[in-house]
Amino acid sequence: MNPQHLSGVLPVEKGPGVTSFQVVAHLRRQLRVSKIGHGGTLDPEATGVLPILIGEATKLTPYLTEFDKEYLATVRLGVTTSTQDMTGTVLETRAIPSLDQGAIEATLTRFVGIISQIPPMYSALRRGGRRLYELAREGITVDREPRQIVIHAITLEALDIPELTLRVHCGKGTYVRTLAADLGAALGCGGALASLTRTRVGPYTLASAVSWAEVAAARGGETLWARVLPSDSALAAYPAVHLDAPRVVKFVHGQTVPVPGGPNGRVRVYSSNGACLGVGEGSAETVKPERLLHADPARPSVLPA
Repeated sequence: MNPQHLSGVLPVEKGPGVTSFQVVAHLRRQLRVSKIGHGGTLDPEATGVLPILIGEATKLTPYLTEFDKEYLATVRLGVTTSTQDMTGTVLETRAIPSLDQGAIEATLTRFVGIISQIPPMYSALRRGGRRLYELAREGITVDREPRQIVIHAITLEALDIPELTLRVHCGKGTYVRTLAADLGAALGCGGALASLTRTRVGPYTLASAVSWAEVAAARGGETLWARVLPSDSALAAYPAVHLDAPRVVKFVHGQTVPVPGGPNGRVRVYSSNGACLGVGEGSAETVKPERLLHADPARPSVLPA
């Protein structure tokens, strides 16, 4: 990558036992960049896709948080814990009733669609300026308002009592730990998350991510930079609009520009030479700037196979 344009998205596989922040800190040192962040926290023991945003791409963080996600989750039945996963204190154990695939799948249908979910105490949400997990570690429990989330699909991948494995396709704000606990309660025996792997975040898949072994072993950024995708890979779901030079000048200065016959809604905006200018909002044959990037040079935006 041209060192003058140190920006883009690096999908990596987060390994177990490290925080998302620690992954970012490691890559900040290896890539030698100051502006870097991630596109959605994973719990320390969870693994899987963690999109890393670099340079100008950090401006696209709000769009990544909107992406749908897919997880492979193993649920341990017959146990309830303080954290809703197996890292917490066991609060109760119960006998597991006789369950077959049909009974479990019938119960899973109750969790598909727009559902209400109460965020767990062990979460990064804030209450009174403090993270909920900080309060939880002090033994403090506070009321949490239920939130509406979307579960697009849940598939039972494996059943080996006391554990079952689920593939979960969900929208933003979903706590899979809470889903595991709620499922256990619905089955009458309690449940806790035993393991979790995030297999996809929007267009970024685990199969195309830089492996955790490569990330952990990186000593210098050359091989990692070779895997960085262009910033507009995060915007691939939006239609593209290309502007000529006079309109580019206006757009990058925050002005609405005419786009006859253009699409309505969110668009990704380019100059005539293919440089990505940012995100716009199309309406009534115009495009209004929504989020500007210092024009990223034209690069192939095809995700790795």
